[in-house]
This record gives sequence, structure tokens and C-alpha cells, in this order.
Amino acid sequence: MGKVRIGLLVDSFQIPFWSYRLIENLNSSDFAEVVLVVKKKMTVPQRSFKEKVNDKLRYFLYEYYKRWEHKKCAASPDAFAARDLKELISGCPLMEVECIEKKFSDFVKEEDVARIAEYKVDVLIRLGFRILRGGILRAAKMGVWSYHHGDNFVKRGGPSGFWEFFNKEKEIGSILQILTEDLDSGDVLYRSWSTVYPTHNGTLNGFYWKTSRFIPRKLKELHDQGEERFLEKLKSENGHLSFYSNRLYTLPDSYTFFKILVGEFWHRLRYKIWSLFNHEQWILLYSFNNKPGPSTSIFRYKRLIPPADKFWADPCVIFDSGKYFVFLEEFLYAENKGHISVLEIDPKGNYSESKAVLKKSYHLSYPFVFPYEGNYYMIPESERSGNIELYKAKNFPYEWEFKMYLMEDVTAVDTTVLLKDDKVWMFTNIVEMEGGPFHDELFLFSADTLFTQEWKSHPCNPIVSDVKSARSAGKLFYHNNKLYRPSQDCSVRYGYATVINEVVTLSESEYKERKVSVIAPNWAQDIVATHTFTFEKDLSMIDALMQKRK
Repeated sequence: MGKVRIGLLVDSFQIPFWSYRLIENLNSSDFAEVVLVVKKKMTVPQRSFKEKVNDKLRYFLYEYYKRWEHKKCAASPDAFAARDLKELISGCPLMEVECIEKKFSDFVKEEDVARIAEYKVDVLIRLGFRILRGGILRAAKMGVWSYHHGDNFVKRGGPSGFWEFFNKEKEIGSILQILTEDLDSGDVLYRSWSTVYPTHNGTLNGFYWKTSRFIPRKLKELHDQGEERFLEKLKSENGHLSFYSNRLYTLPDSYTFFKILVGEFWHRLRYKIWSLFNHEQWILLYSFNNKPGPSTSIFRYKRLIPPADKFWADPCVIFDSGKYFVFLEEFLYAENKGHISVLEIDPKGNYSESKAVLKKSYHLSYPFVFPYEGNYYMIPESERSGNIELYKAKNFPYEWEFKMYLMEDVTAVDTTVLLKDDKVWMFTNIVEMEGGPFHDELFLFSADTLFTQEWKSHPCNPIVSDVKSARSAGKLFYHNNKLYRPSQDCSVRYGYATVINEVVTLSESEYKERKVSVIAPNWAQDIVATHTFTFEKDLSMIDALMQKRK
């Protein structure tokens, strides 16, 4: 089909930065064009002085805290900084419409709906207005697309991210939906789960930056697949019943928010007191198995504890010339930076001192080491360089030389390669929008050779958009003729648990996986996280975050 014709629904020409970037992406695309901007004619409600004062007092604490944290915990780039929409819509038709306003809903007048329909818009994107009802929902061929910044399975209402953050929940959901008269029950176009950060503002900032990519992705899919195939898939994905039995969440009044703040203060005070006497250190754990496959009883793993001035994480095991080599991130606290080291271990548990094999001026971690065409190669996590780097073993395992960039000018972490079906498959976590989270979205690329920058993006990208399972956690492996992908569950905290996913379908057109097991930090009281799993031949290894006295 030709370019998808887009109409924007806005309240003001001053829009948040995340919306500005969204429209900017559409303007520069080859699959969509903005053909109409619909602005709501704003009216000032007639309210008495007493009503205004009561409303101010009722939500005073929440509004004050929101402004204070936005200033105190400023994020960069700020997803909510005001930008001028007029810079992006020069020459685009502009229509101002009146709404009949009910308690929470906006009904666009029918004569204005008819005017909008004359532009033959394929999709209306809601970036303003209140709850839309009436004829406007049918004014575009593919309906009104709208974000719900929350998981509509468990939370409807608002404000966005507030209850998830202050209730210390594991994650925050988001959907893109086609609006219907039944609030939050439209066909879901996109669903994702994101990280809850240590601050409310930080949570919202990363959350909104990530979700700004949902609309361009689905519009491209609509353009590439065509309307008929797109709607068939949408119908199939929304063919199930979805009941909602929780309450409708609303703004916290000042009394409620005061109780929340007291709880938050007490939570942070307890942590500060705890941290005076304790600290956390990433360690390694290993197990040698006398039968094929990985060791599955984690409580039997033995510990390798690094010296007190560093931590070890992200192990990658290689068996070569009858020896086991463990490549790892070695993080020196004094330098506040990691590099790649290697140690040797034998089945009796004897291991050598770690030896640095790759150091840079920037942080390195997650050494993915693998054989290819008779040589060993390494892809370390080098996000701070802005590239995905490939190194070749000059003298395995201790000397490595730079080979090439696999990708340049990209924010990517924990790149993992799989050789399958005469192709090189590259799994990597990418942040498409600056300010977005690292843990949430996994992308897949393929090529006929490792030595290229011409990587073909998988049509399902991102193949995973879920903080509970997106980020890579070690090399993919086969067991009983099934392919498994280890991943991180970063919902509770960074690297909280390791998820084992069976790769059900992997082709140039499809990707599907399902969770089959979880390595959770439950086997010892002093272990609070584990985020990498690797095994080769008889050796299985994980890393774990250990709490101990200072």
C-alpha cells in the first residue's frame, strides 16, 4: 500500500518531547505521512473560587512532589520537555474542533467529524483530548490509535506509573490500542512491559521514550503487510476474552499521598542504614556434571568469590585443548569500570588468578566468546563506545586484536551470536530512542557471514519487548535437540533472575519463544540476584549477587 495517511489529535501546539520525536520519526519515514492536524478548541470550565481551592488542596501534595522530583531527579533527555509542534507541521492542514464535554469524556461535534472524514485519514493518533467517544472513533479507516501507559490487565486509570512505582511493583506495562466506546477494551496493537527505576520521574522518562516507538513500528507493519493481512493478525491476537476486576485507579489525594510518602521515606531510610554495614558483590558459581547437559540443581553449585576490591560477572565458558577457560567481566571498584578477564578452572575446582585480556578507556562487560571458521572471536558489551565491536583471538585465550565494528552508532548491550542454518544470527538489546531503557527490548539480525555490517533486521523486531525476559543472559544452547535462549528478568532489579526460554520458531520471517524455567535467587539467604547462565561440555556456571558485611 502507499504511505499510511495520519491525522494527529492534539490539545496544544506545545507537546512533550517524546511526542515530538514520534512525529519527527513519522515525517522522516517512507511508510507514513501526516496529512491533518486536529486541535481541540480549549474552553475554561466555569468553577467557583471554593471549588478551585478545594481541588488545589485535595491534590496539593501529589502536584508538589511531581514538580519537585522532576527538578531534583531530572532525566536527560527529558521526555516531557515542551516542544513546538508547528516546527513539524509546516504546510499540513490544521483543523480546530469543538467538543461536547461530559464528566471525563470528549465528544467531537458531528459536523467536525464529517470534516475530518473528508481527508480520508487511515489512522488518527491521539496525543491530546480526554476520553474520546462518539463519531470521532470512526472518522479514520483504521480508527483512533491511543496509548495507555499502564498494563490494562491489572491497572486502568492513572496517573501513569504512579501506583506501580510507589507500590514497589516489579514492572510497568503499556499498550497501544484502537479506541472503542468501552474504555481500555479496544483491540491491542502493541503490548510491552518496562523497568521500574529508583525514581518515579526516571521510571516515566524511560517508559515514555520506549513507548514512542510503538506507533512507528505498527504503522510500518501496516504499510508492509497491507490492510487485510494486518487486520487478520490483529483479530487473531485479540480473539480472547479479557476481564478486568481491579479498581479504577485515580489521582492520590493529599492524605493518601502523605501516607505513601511516609512509607517511601521509611523504605529509603532502612536501606541507608543497611548499606552502612553491608554491601553487595557479584560472584561466580560453578558445577561440573558427569552426564550430558547443564547442571540443574543450583544449590549444589560451588562459589568462586573474587577479592574484595572487585567483582566478577557475565561468565562465558570455553573448552579448548582439554582446558576450561572462563571469560568474565572484572569490575574494579577503585576504577569504577569493567574490563574483560579470563581464568582457568579444572574439574576439582582449582582455578587460576584472573588475567586481564581486553581493556579500554570505556567500560567493557559480557564477553561473548565463540568459535567461527577455525578461530575464536569475542563480542564484548561496549555500549559506551557506541558500537558493537568484534575481536579476534591472536593468541587464545590471552591476546585479542580488534577485527571490525559489526554495527556503528548504536546503543546496544549484551550482543549474542548463534550459528544456525548457514546463517549468523545476532541477538542484541538496543535502545532505539535516547533515554529509553536497556533491559526491555531484544532485536534480532541475520547475515550470511560474521564479517559484515550489512545485517538484515528481523521483521518481528523487537522480537521481545518485556523487561522480564528481553535482555540476553548467555549463549544459546541445545539440549535434547531443543534450542534455548537464556535471558534476564530485570523486573525486580537489574539482573534479578535468569530465564530459560525455548526457541520455538527461528526463521527470517518468524520468531517465537516460550519461558520454560527460571533460575531465581532463592537457594541461599545471602544471594539476591543472578543474571547469566553458561555451560560447555561438563561445566555449568552462573553469576550471583551476594550480600555480605563490610
